[in-house]
Amino acid sequence: MAERKTERLMNLIFALLVSRQYLTKDQIRESIADYRDSTPLAFDRKFERDKEELRELGITVEMGSIDKYFSDEPGYRIRRDEAELPDLELTREEAAVIGLATQVWEHAGLASESTTALVKLKAIGVDVDTSVLRMAEPKLSADEPSFDAMWDAVTRRVPVTFAYARPNQAPMQRHLQPWGIISWHDRWYVGGLDLDRGEPRIFRLSRVIGDVETAGAPGSYDIPEGTDMKDLARALFPPEPVEAAVLHMRKGRGQSLRRLAEKVTALDDDVDEVEIRYSSRWELASEVASYGPDVVVVTPPDVREAVIQRLRAAASGTLGLGA
Repeated sequence: MAERKTERLMNLIFALLVSRQYLTKDQIRESIADYRDSTPLAFDRKFERDKEELRELGITVEMGSIDKYFSDEPGYRIRRDEAELPDLELTREEAAVIGLATQVWEHAGLASESTTALVKLKAIGVDVDTSVLRMAEPKLSADEPSFDAMWDAVTRRVPVTFAYARPNQAPMQRHLQPWGIISWHDRWYVGGLDLDRGEPRIFRLSRVIGDVETAGAPGSYDIPEGTDMKDLARALFPPEPVEAAVLHMRKGRGQSLRRLAEKVTALDDDVDEVEIRYSSRWELASEVASYGPDVVVVTPPDVREAVIQRLRAAASGTLGLGA
């Protein structure tokens, strides 16, 4: 089974970075499983595409002669002095974030695959400098087949399209400008601008069906300044309902609230008593107030008072317009 593209790119970086000499195409192909399992033509195409993607990421693959005294097959390497970042001064919080990031990238087993690539290089006589690499212990896992494609789209700012299936619903084709990936309550999500709805949305990766297809060029959109995936997740995934409320509703009214009902008791031919749970007093009050006299809060008192305040404010605004 071929490695995922993310693994292949990381292994290519490792192979070209740790080598103290230029590597021939044959040496590169032999050291990386995905190249090794490809036909010569497929390998050439993958290798050229991968070099271009590394260039887009700011990593230059240098080509040069393996033996400077003879005209022979050209080789490839990544210069360590060009690939390394300058010294950075980080705050404690920034350093913690960087530390977490070094753990996350191991989601696809890159450490073991990269180690295999290094063993291959050593086996064919390549002088390897392993001091340039620091392998982090894997801390998080991501088994969703769409993870790599979404991660790649986020890092390169490439629009994507994919089939998405909610529980008990048929898959629907979605179009997204991905902003980031987040682990939320032990599940992986991709968030961004949902082009079908024209607003930010979050999609659970385990519900993505089939392949993720690119739908635009790298860098074809901007991620809004200050975007925080945790804030987006909190906004789209409200807290679990924990408080209880008792409402009196006219028959056939308050359907959105009835869907939350834990218990419905008919009081008479016109009114039901409905028990629900909620997480936000203000959101519940706004929903109840939208039904006017058809829904009345019995308990708790603070929600009842919040509804009264909203109804008074609405009446005051109406009177003001009439004046």
